[in-house]
Order: sequence, then structure tokens, then C-alpha cells
Amino acid sequence: MARQPIFDLRGRVHGYELLFRSGPVGGFSGDLDSATRQMLDNTVLFGLEKLSGNVLSFVNCTREALVGEFVKVLSPNQVVLEILENIEPDEELIHALKKQKAHGFRLALDDFLWKPELQPFVELADYIKVDLLQSGPLERRELFRRLAGRPVALLAEKVESMEDYHLTCSEGFRFFQGYYFCRPTLLENHKVPENRISQLELLATLQQSGFDVHRITRMVKRDAGITYRLLRLINSPMYGLQKEIGSVETALITVGESTFRRIVMLAVASELNAGGTGEILKMALVRARFCERAAGDFGLDANEQYLVGMFSVLPTMLRVPMESAIESLPLGNEIRSALMGDQCAERCALDWVEGVEQGDWRRCDAITRESNVAGSKLLEAYEAATQWAAALLSSAGV
Repeated sequence: MARQPIFDLRGRVHGYELLFRSGPVGGFSGDLDSATRQMLDNTVLFGLEKLSGNVLSFVNCTREALVGEFVKVLSPNQVVLEILENIEPDEELIHALKKQKAHGFRLALDDFLWKPELQPFVELADYIKVDLLQSGPLERRELFRRLAGRPVALLAEKVESMEDYHLTCSEGFRFFQGYYFCRPTLLENHKVPENRISQLELLATLQQSGFDVHRITRMVKRDAGITYRLLRLINSPMYGLQKEIGSVETALITVGESTFRRIVMLAVASELNAGGTGEILKMALVRARFCERAAGDFGLDANEQYLVGMFSVLPTMLRVPMESAIESLPLGNEIRSALMGDQCAERCALDWVEGVEQGDWRRCDAITRESNVAGSKLLEAYEAATQWAAALLSSAGV
């Protein structure tokens, strides 16, 4: 199962659409009813809070799942039921949807294109999702006209750039789904600020073999923002320390080298993403942790792969091209090539996790076949990385 974030007008995560695949190795089988049943079963087994945290889960539902009331295994206050675009309204289905609404569920119409026969769905919908690739400005304007005065939220799908985002905002959409936040408008002739360069150097130093205590301590203490975040994190409930820590040296001695590395890495990543959406930081941590865990399966160095995952979102954090972001960093040629998008062994884990983020299972399966890696192991590593990142951010209050 993968998930794609849904944002509101302020750039906050409103919910996640949960994307299901039929098995850990093979691709999607095409049996939507079977896929929906298995997804509902997985949400019961793993819990929605692990998949979506404290925001809404948008769950694709077939006619069978709605009429058969399989969706009642889910919590109404956590879930939006998505009616797939290939479902036609009939008396039995409308009766079932009214029962789900009475039970507290919210409804969304997926990939919606206006047809008179879909009016019964529109009367019940809380969200209408519009695919930008399937609709033009005139069609969307007409849809807004037809929906004027109705208590329904319009959600734009396939928002792939900041231009798309600004366009859909001007058209009146309230929610947005797509990867616009990972494709920012880059600043021309913009250089990475010196303080950001030192933070990136610190992050790279932390992932090198060996641990030069004095050097790392000096690097941390030179940056007030990192020092503040480090002390805030180490004194958070996550670490359960009985006595408050007030210095970098004491923090290192108290928690030890391994934990200190992790705390500083999170502090640096948080500082790099200052002013950006929290979803970017979460994505960076998930990618970093996954690439680190999957490194052994691909025959790669775990420390280097952590950096590949973390640095893969630098253009979004710093609003500069990747080439500018990494030009002054002490990285090997293979890592540079991977971050620049070249197809190489060092990029395999990152390519796979990007495929999961987009629900592109064909891409994921091609990578596992070519690398002779078990897809089930990678899915386990991804699930673990997602939970690790969520727990880390929640406990640290970041």
C-alpha cells in the first residue's frame, strides 16, 4: 500500500489517498473488488493511524464494497469513501451510499467528469475530484457553475507543478493532489546560502565512517538553529531523559554516538526545511530511512544511501537545482550521479521508493526484477521507514 498526500490552500496535509497493489511481488491484477477487499483488510490489520496519522484517509471503493457494506470495518471519522469513476448510480447503490452517509462517512467522486446521469452522486458528495489531464479550463468553469451553492469541496488531481497549483487556486479549488510541492519554482541565479552549505556539510560528515567528536561538536555549535533544534529534540519526551540537557557535549555523552547522529540529522533536516511544508521533511526522512534499510539488498553502502534519500529533496527545500545544491559537498561521483538522476546502481533504492510514492507498481517491479531483489522485503522496509519517520516527527514535536 502506498499513499499520496492531499493538501489544503495553506499547504497543509488534509489527508492521504491510499493506493493498493494486489501483492508484494506481482503487479496489480486488475480485480478491483479483490484489491478493495484486501485494502480494507490491511487497514484493519495495520490501523489507519499508522497509514495516515491523524488526517483523513481517502479509500477507493468498488460497488461491491459499498453495497456489501464492507467499508463499515473502517472508522467514519477517519475515512472518505471514494466512488470510482467507472461506477454508475442505481437505486441499490444510492440507498447504500445514504446509509454510509448516515453512519458518518464522507464521500468523494473520483476523476469526475460531468454527466447528467451522475447527478444522484453529486447530491451526496462531500468532495469532487477533478483530473487536470482529463479536463480543460472551460470544462472546470462549467463544473463550478453547476455546483454553485452546493456544500461540496472541489479537489484538483494531477497538480504536477506550481503553475498548475496557482491555476487551480485561481479557479476556486480548495484541495490539491499531485507532486507540485516536489517540483518547486526554482530561483534563477540563486545560490545556496552559506549557512545552508555548512548544514549540508554537517549532514554529509555525520554519514561518514568514523566519528570525529570534536569536529562534529564544533560544526553543530557554529549554527544556532541546529543547536536549538538539537537540544529541543534531545529534551523531548521521545528520549525520556530525567534531567534536562543544556549543551552539545552533554547531549553526545548522554545519548551516545548512534543516537546523537540521528538527532543531529533530524535537526539539520528540519533546519533545511524551515519555512517549507512538513510533508517535505517527512518525505525526506522516509526516503533516507528506506534507502538506508534497503542498501544491503542492493549491495550498497547504508550510510551513502541515507544521504541519497535525504538529499533527493534538496531542490524542494532550497529552491535551487540539484546541481547547485550539491556542487560544494564532499560526495563521491556515484552519489552525485544518482542525485542528478543518472541511471546507476546507487539510484535503484531511490527510484523504487519514488515509484511507491506515486503508486507506480510497474516501475517498482521492473527495479526488483533487474536488481534481483525481493519486492516483499522492500515493502516491509518502506512500511518500517514510514512508521519510523512519523514516530520521530511526532515525538520530537517537529
